[in-house]
Formats: sequence, structure tokens, C-alpha cells
Amino acid sequence: MRILVIQQKRIGDVLTSTIICNNLKTKFPDAAIDYMCYPNSVDVLQENPNIDTIIPLTNKVRKSIPSLFKFIFQIRRKKYDAVIDVYSKLETNLITVFSGAKYKVSYRKWYTKIFYNYTYERFDAIASEHGLAIENRLLLLKPFISEKITDVKPKIFLKESEINEARQLLKSHNIDSEKPLIMFGILGSEVYKTYPLEGMAKIIDFTVAKTNATIIFNYIPDQKEQALEVYNYCTEETKKHIVFDLYCTELRPFLALLSQCEMLIGNEGGAVNMAKALDIPTFSIFTPSVRKETWQLFENEAKNASIHLKDLKPEIYEQHTEQYIKEHTFEYYAEYPLPLMLEKLETYFHEYKN
Repeated sequence: MRILVIQQKRIGDVLTSTIICNNLKTKFPDAAIDYMCYPNSVDVLQENPNIDTIIPLTNKVRKSIPSLFKFIFQIRRKKYDAVIDVYSKLETNLITVFSGAKYKVSYRKWYTKIFYNYTYERFDAIASEHGLAIENRLLLLKPFISEKITDVKPKIFLKESEINEARQLLKSHNIDSEKPLIMFGILGSEVYKTYPLEGMAKIIDFTVAKTNATIIFNYIPDQKEQALEVYNYCTEETKKHIVFDLYCTELRPFLALLSQCEMLIGNEGGAVNMAKALDIPTFSIFTPSVRKETWQLFENEAKNASIHLKDLKPEIYEQHTEQYIKEHTFEYYAEYPLPLMLEKLETYFHEYKN
């Protein structure tokens, strides 16, 4: 059997959809399972023993009709038995329908019956200990697996050499291995997913005061100015705990560095999902407009916690639509009561240690 899983969008989405591959490989150990994604997400899939081939879907292919159809017929020649399209867009609709696969699986939308012969209505509001992002992906396994699925956690696989390089990087920055090392996701993937920088600095101050940890920031070189702004908002005492110039410019070294941290604190997004896949504890801050039911993953575990405006002030969501809240994100970030956030963070530190 040959199976193709397609997942566009961001790293968190791509990583979450690996549970499809993991469970298919368990059910069909001799199957060839390929994964198609954008090139910037390839690194979270590498070394996964449940994925045989990673197929990048490049912008060059997507933006050119001749290139797209050349690519489509390359896929068709692979003779897939099943295509599972997790985030159906026009180009993947065409890839799927021309694949010749017997099983063409996706979510139910007004147009998907044209391209797919197995479609499923996404869960919108069900009780889930894992999060709707997990539950909805498990739906797409229905044509193949009838029994209850218990392997629901995405995983990132690192080589020992990558881990050793991360340890050497920490040594080269004279990191005290006796103190906890905490990474802060100080910036979200988009502006509207970034908690105000001055408020983030106060959370870092509080973390240092409570844990005496060494702090590193997750940022890339073109975000250095914003990272420096956060650093400058911190107290002089906190600055002594921050190793500002310790960061990674590529994703695999970043994952290895993250694997050496005690926990990740910061904006909800790809880094949080990667930490969970590495089994690193997380405390995340949601943007007000992201649905917490979808992405509050694995918070049944004490080592994962989050803050969402809906938890703090649910009445706001009774008065306004999610779209309205998204359009007024920064006004609503001001509604997050910092004392309540710090209280929840202190509780998290206490529960995590115990």
C-alpha cells in the first residue's frame, strides 16, 4: 500500500498531522507513507520513522499552472492507493483527484465531494482531553482504522549527534547546568499572535524571581530589534539571567536546543507545538482570537498549561464574534489581567515541580 498525506499551512499544523502517519504505519507496517508539505516545515518531519518520503510543495509549483500539472503527473506516477488531504486547497484538490488513488480523504466542504470520496465534518465543539486539532485529524483515519486510537501525540525525532551539538552550544555559552534553562517564545508567528512586549518582560521578571532560571529567547536575526526591546524592558536583575545571544538560525538546531530546556513559556504557536512533541513542558499565552478549544493540546497533563482571554473574561466572547475580536486584538490583549496570569504561572511552577 502507498499512502500520501498532504498538510499545508504552518509548522504546528504539519507537526500535528504526523499522528496520521504514525497510526497508519502502526496499522500497516509495510506501507509506504509519504508526506507533502511546504518546504519551511520539512525539518519537523525529518527522522520520523513513520514517514518514508517527504515531498516539498514549493511556491514555484503552486504559482505556475504548467509546473503544477507537471508535479501532479509526477505524483500520479507514484500510484498511491490513498491520499489524505488535511487542508484542501485548489492545488491539493487537483493533486488528489488526478492521483488515481482509491481512497481520497478530506474534510467536508461545499466543494469537496467533487474531489474526494471520503469526507468528514470537522468537530466544532466536543469535549476532548487532547484538543480539537487532534480529534479532527483522527477523523481522517476512519477509512483505514476502525479501532480506538490511543497514539495521539505528535513526536519530533532527533539524532544523538544533533542533541550533542546542542549540549556543546550550551557549554560554549557557559550555561550553568545546575540551574533550570527556560526558553521564552517572546514573539508570535504573526503580529496579532504576539503578547505585548512590555507585558512579556514582566512575565520574564516574575519567572526569574520564582525559579532562578537561565533564560534564552526564541527569535531569528531579523527579529533581534524586537527581542532587544523585550530584554530592555526587563529589570537589571533579570538581565543577568538572560543569555541574549544564544539562539539558532535553523530549525533542526533549534529543536535540539529546545530539547535541552526545562520548559518553554510564551506565545502559543509552532514553538509550543514543537515543545510538546519533544515532551518539554509548556506554558503558553493565546492570542484572543484563536479558538482555544482547537489548540489547547494535551492540557490534561500538568506539564502543559495556557492562558486564554476566554478563561479570564468569558463574557467578552458572548458579546462579540471571533472576527471582531481578531480585528481588535491589541485592545483585547489589554484585557488580560497580568496579576491573574502571574498567579496562574506561579501555580504552574508549583504543580510542575511536584
